[in-house]
Amino acid sequence: MSLSLLAALALSATPAPARPQPFTHHDMISLRRLSSPSVSPDGKQVAYVLRTTDMEANRGRTDLWLVGVGVDGNAAPRQLTSHPDADSEPTWAPDGKSLFFLSSRGGSSQVWRLAVDGGEAVQVTKLPLDVGAFRVSPDGTRLAVALEVFPDCPTLECTPQREEERSKRKATGRTYDKLFARHWDTWKDGRRSHVFVVPVAGGAPVDVMKGMDADSPSKPFGGAEEFTFTPDNKSIVFAARDVGRAEAWSTDLDLFVAPIDGKAKPRKLTEKNRATDTSPVFSPDGKTLAYLAMSRPGFEADRYRVILRTWPGGQERVLTQDWDRSVGSLAWSADGKTLFASAGHVGQQPVFALDVATGKPTQLTKDGAAGAPQPAAGGRLVYVYDDLDSPADLHVMNVDGSASRQLTQVNQDALARIRFGAFEQFSFPGWNNETVHAYVVKPVNFDPKKKYPLAFLIHGGPQGSFGNHFHYRWNPQVYAGRGYVAVMVDFHGSTGYGQAFTDSISDDWGGKPFEDLQKGLAAALKRYGFINKDKMCALGASYGGYMINWIAGNWPDGFKCLVNHDGILDERMGYFDTEELWFPEWEHKGTPWENPEGYSKHNPIEHVAKWKTPMMVIHGGQDFRVVETQGLGTFTALQRKGIPSKLLYFPEENHWVLRPANSVQWHDEVLGWLDQWTRK
Repeated sequence: MSLSLLAALALSATPAPARPQPFTHHDMISLRRLSSPSVSPDGKQVAYVLRTTDMEANRGRTDLWLVGVGVDGNAAPRQLTSHPDADSEPTWAPDGKSLFFLSSRGGSSQVWRLAVDGGEAVQVTKLPLDVGAFRVSPDGTRLAVALEVFPDCPTLECTPQREEERSKRKATGRTYDKLFARHWDTWKDGRRSHVFVVPVAGGAPVDVMKGMDADSPSKPFGGAEEFTFTPDNKSIVFAARDVGRAEAWSTDLDLFVAPIDGKAKPRKLTEKNRATDTSPVFSPDGKTLAYLAMSRPGFEADRYRVILRTWPGGQERVLTQDWDRSVGSLAWSADGKTLFASAGHVGQQPVFALDVATGKPTQLTKDGAAGAPQPAAGGRLVYVYDDLDSPADLHVMNVDGSASRQLTQVNQDALARIRFGAFEQFSFPGWNNETVHAYVVKPVNFDPKKKYPLAFLIHGGPQGSFGNHFHYRWNPQVYAGRGYVAVMVDFHGSTGYGQAFTDSISDDWGGKPFEDLQKGLAAALKRYGFINKDKMCALGASYGGYMINWIAGNWPDGFKCLVNHDGILDERMGYFDTEELWFPEWEHKGTPWENPEGYSKHNPIEHVAKWKTPMMVIHGGQDFRVVETQGLGTFTALQRKGIPSKLLYFPEENHWVLRPANSVQWHDEVLGWLDQWTRK
């Protein structure tokens, strides 16, 4: 037998590699998720968090990893922790030899320390309360930790003792004499998040916010980015909303400074600005404090400008006054001449370099979503990158934006088995003939000769964006994998197109955005002949859910079916049963008694008589932003009118669906609903 024939027989006996399959929601939920990068003091390594999903336990677990940036030729990722409990928030010690991190491995969330060259993790804090976030002082001797306490308690032990006493009472009623009574997904119980300073070597924690009836970090989403040590290690700068009874309708988050020994009351640094001030970051030489600030009180989607404040002098200048973009995370260059920032920009989120002397922005990355930029050794910049067909990974480039390369491939094996749909951005004349941008994602295994049903996705916010970003709740690739075309329009009100564009949705929820959606769909049908105009469904959550209800009454012949997740039915009642009152008061120009027209002119409940499109309604029982009765009311109206409808209710979920098994069920139900009305 010839050698060539033997080789052919050997090849025929080898199983062919499995052909990549269309992306599914099961794939999405099982993908590993990279977050929280932290570059070492010498700039040669990056610690990060990697989340894996445990479907059996119905939760995600997080571990710490380390990767080199390639300066020494070694960039192979290395796992640092593998404990069954969550490890997160890696933060380097100043000497670069160890990492501090949060872990629940002792039964509560505490700060631990791990030498990066090997060894066992050592518990640093042993406090009677969970640590929510932390910072390390510049000299490495102290930690600033966020703890939930009753502000009037004289000791830390007092808070858990009071909670235990409350749990033993037979009467369960709580009384309130001011708002918030509840916030996001939690009922208030009198506790506040305060920043404490704890010596690393051990010692009594000091509440630097003692006496303040305010939270730092802010709730519900603030973290360690909202507080930091001063360069001399003697004080803490932190952000807090200390506005008394106006907390539920004020966006006045201020920066304060307080000594670490707690012997003086916090001093407000941003007294003049009644809007949001946050995210303090000191320059490498300690002479400048950079932070983010909005300028309009009461508006949560105002443009974040970069403010530079001399330290400790206090003179300020606005670095980005003439740049019409809203800045995200900030990081100083080693020489203090540049600030690296991310910002939404025409459906992308690039990294920019801001010249500290002039404020001039230079775009360093192009398409996709780049974030958390941090300087590294060798004149390089580390950042996290993802796009519509790439989950997040670490990348590194030169500080001028050249020579970008990928550092990690955390889903390499999974992605080899998956096929995504091709995508592209397009634009069209929207309201007032102004340019509006959108994305289309084609079905996996696309055949230009075929016609495909459409999933028309509408983003929430409303000041948000369905841009070039890999999302884990509203991912258009899930629909592309199911055989749908996905179209997402960044209507008037979306972020990343200039502040005037973002502002334009306020007081006009059912106006300009609605017109953009109609014109965007028409443009997509004209441009993409493979969309089956007779088999289209629209889906949205939050403001997108509101828009689904608005479409039901004002575009009743537009779609075969609708999906409404956590959407408002009645704008007027929505004011009275939500929690953050600054939001409807800005969006509808006052309270319902001051400006009733603002709550009635685009109110979906006024158009229920015209509803006829089949709708699926989804709501979470712990959603206090848009309460469950809004969803139940929508379902009641549909049922009473005899419209085919379905209610999916998650008692334990909030405004988002977070539990893995619930996410699987959500997608099973939603995709099944779309199939029911488009596959006939």
